[in-house]
Amino acid sequence: MPVNKLALIRYKAIDRCLQNRYRKWTLDDLVAAVSDAVYEFEGIKSGVGKRTVQLDLQHMRSERFGFNAPIVVVDRKFYTYEDRDYSISNTPISDYDVAKLKEVVGLMRQLKGLGYFNDLSTMVARLEDKILKQGNEGRSYIDLDKNEQLKGLEHIEPIHAAILKKTPLLLEYQSFRARSAHSQVFHPHLLKQYNNRWFVLGCFDDRDTPMLLALDRINQLQEAPEVAYRPSALDVFTYFDDVVGVSKTPKQRASTIVLRVQKSQLPYLLTKPIHPSQQVLKEEQRHVLLSLKVIWNYELEREIMGMGEVVEVVSPRRLREKVSGRLMETLKMYHENKNAE
Repeated sequence: MPVNKLALIRYKAIDRCLQNRYRKWTLDDLVAAVSDAVYEFEGIKSGVGKRTVQLDLQHMRSERFGFNAPIVVVDRKFYTYEDRDYSISNTPISDYDVAKLKEVVGLMRQLKGLGYFNDLSTMVARLEDKILKQGNEGRSYIDLDKNEQLKGLEHIEPIHAAILKKTPLLLEYQSFRARSAHSQVFHPHLLKQYNNRWFVLGCFDDRDTPMLLALDRINQLQEAPEVAYRPSALDVFTYFDDVVGVSKTPKQRASTIVLRVQKSQLPYLLTKPIHPSQQVLKEEQRHVLLSLKVIWNYELEREIMGMGEVVEVVSPRRLREKVSGRLMETLKMYHENKNAE
């Protein structure tokens, strides 16, 4: 069973008192010390009652939270530790804590593949060492969506640090369309992940237009502290609210997209909407009309195409024709290569 924050503050206050062998502690003394601690850390002025501290002493004595504290009463009045060297800070972690840390370590082991923090691998190793000593096999039953072979993951940490420090970066960047890489000063504003790829939103030093760069196209980077940092003129925290994916320009405006979806797919689309703006417009006999208020971009087309035969674009007409044309090209390719093995 977990210990809540307030209870832990009380336990630690009692622990500090009982470790102090230079004075004798009555129940009233402990209540006063605990009340002071609760006020100091949580700002609670009402203090705590005797009954609360008495229950805390019982919990600390028990195995419930793994403390087994050797609390004794001397002369039927004064509380102290029978073992002079005891402290709840020195007790081994409980079975409950081990069970929870087991999952945390497994998750951290997956996250360290991003190279996000330099010390993360060491931290995970230390946690694993401590937990393994208590019989934990160190497995995680939560599997995050990740790809440790992706290029550019090593850039996440320095870019994040540059954003926090408001420091420009000198990037060597090569887009998929460029024949060669070029170096330029870039002002980073926001890290963004989509479809298991990482991007950074910012602007180059010689223009104000926001740019989204893929981290896997960055060859190298370094800080450029000699250049004055240029903050974003946009609200970067809401910049991607009106898109599916990451492709957009500041001048684009969201429009209403209407889709006709097979009714059998509605439960899936209600639990995992295509976009937060998704709404049910009308229920038909076999289909449901859904609306989205988003910018039309490449990722939206891919999302619709990925749903295959269960979805149809109703409007706008241009999007309907675009998706229809892509589907016809796909079908044509399959017909032309129908004998392929």
